[in-house]
Amino acid sequence: MAWLRSLLYTVYLIVTVIPYAFACMIWSPLPSAWRYRLTMGWPRLAVWGARVICGIRWQVKGWENLPDGPAVLLAKHQSAWETLFLPSHMPRQICFVYKRELHRVPFFGWGLALLSMIPIDRSKGRDAFDQVVRVGKQRLEEGRWPLLFPEGTRVAPGKMGRFKSGGAMLAARTGAPVIPIALNSGECWRRNAFVKRPGLITVSIGPAIASQGITADELNAKVHDWIDGEMRILNPERYGPT
Repeated sequence: MAWLRSLLYTVYLIVTVIPYAFACMIWSPLPSAWRYRLTMGWPRLAVWGARVICGIRWQVKGWENLPDGPAVLLAKHQSAWETLFLPSHMPRQICFVYKRELHRVPFFGWGLALLSMIPIDRSKGRDAFDQVVRVGKQRLEEGRWPLLFPEGTRVAPGKMGRFKSGGAMLAARTGAPVIPIALNSGECWRRNAFVKRPGLITVSIGPAIASQGITADELNAKVHDWIDGEMRILNPERYGPT
């Protein structure tokens, strides 16, 4: 049954993303705020479809920790689910840091390219990070929240990847606080797994961590410790008790 529901969900994603991509092209002349709101309709459809078709429900802890001002979001990364949920359900516009090559992906990449996020050319090494800081500062000034996954890739439930310091360095250089986010989406939607399993995903938003007066490494360690501790609360059977 889970396999059949997953197949139906895959068809649902394909059927909805193609017309949405063309719609993105049509409304591309609109102001960026309108483009963002309209384009986020598809991730919302994807999250809704995952609940209705695959039985993947969700809840959020800590909405009150989101500030009414600049912030850099650093989130746990277990599946593709959070790349759909976070930009479409946060109260402010989110801008991902991602490799520019994603713009070449048919349909999905076309819509992504129109959202003025933070695409980078990884082949440029250090210059790529300088671009993250420069463009990230612009996005913060526009009232948007940069969102980075410090583990860099999806990590299986029960494990913690090594945290890269790019997000912490962006926060430290701009003075923006960091909002840590823990989640257990991998329990339902595993990396590279076709079958999506029903269940409840919890997204836990932590209190703001000030970036001023500490180094990027110290800030990164604070984020790591909070997310690690929260994962032990969300899934103590996998990570051990706090």
